[in-house]
Amino acid sequence: MRDTVHPGKMVNLATDQLVAISRLFSSSVVHELARNGRSPLFARLVAQSQMLSSMSLSERVRAVFETAFSLLKREGYRHEYIYKAALTHKILFGKHSLQTASMINEFRVGDCKADIAILNGTATVYEVKSERDSLARLERQVAAYATVFAKVYVIAAESHISAVLDTVPDSVGILCLNNRHNISTVREAIDQPERTSPGAIFDSIRREEARIILSSFGVSVPPVPNTELFKALRDAFVKLDPIQAQEGMVRVLKRTRNLLPLSALVDQLPPSLQTAALSVPLRKADHRRLVASVNTSLRDALGWA
Repeated sequence: MRDTVHPGKMVNLATDQLVAISRLFSSSVVHELARNGRSPLFARLVAQSQMLSSMSLSERVRAVFETAFSLLKREGYRHEYIYKAALTHKILFGKHSLQTASMINEFRVGDCKADIAILNGTATVYEVKSERDSLARLERQVAAYATVFAKVYVIAAESHISAVLDTVPDSVGILCLNNRHNISTVREAIDQPERTSPGAIFDSIRREEARIILSSFGVSVPPVPNTELFKALRDAFVKLDPIQAQEGMVRVLKRTRNLLPLSALVDQLPPSLQTAALSVPLRKADHRRLVASVNTSLRDALGWA
């Protein structure tokens, strides 16, 4: 007989339960809730998670997310989303704000995808290594991120800290997410915009963003056919000084990837779902549906399936 999944009583989660609970925070669920005001996938995952045995059908959908988040916060069950949520609440909301900083989820650098990037006065990247992750690619990942971001951090489980210290350069900062869901600093990152690569920055941003950065420094791209525009932009961009390119990236991406329009939406969502809402592209018209769907009764939501 499996244990129920009430946060106060839970002893062990079966693998299929854990997978279902984790997927509740996926972009697929958020997209369905926001675009359609209902999510058949959410209803199926709730059933698979077995959380219904400890919840009242009169509770709202938001309570399901809060309960699921409480379960995933337990040491041994934590996966990437829990770490991203800690960074969102402790760093983005705690040290900065949506008015002064922007957060980018899964920012591509070469063949790597950085878990979280926060742009404030500088560009900082955070690579998550939960207790469920391998460190096999970590050395290559932080080397790639250092070509685009002035500050590089690894946020890891306590069980990984020693190995992370042995793997990454001294310039890389190390954060630890403890079992109380608090972030402690093992080592601060060194701010080194001069070691970034304009070419790597260009390859990681949008073409129009590169054009705006060049224009802000008085660099004009010669008129060329569209088929040659990419090369012309890149040829001009790689001539920028690394510090110039880094500063330009921060200034422009804070505007083009601005999250302030999501502020009112975030305030209406349960804390457990706020990181997902900031990570998934949503149209303004979708905000009302997402809020309404998370306030739907669980009894009605189960009918979505």
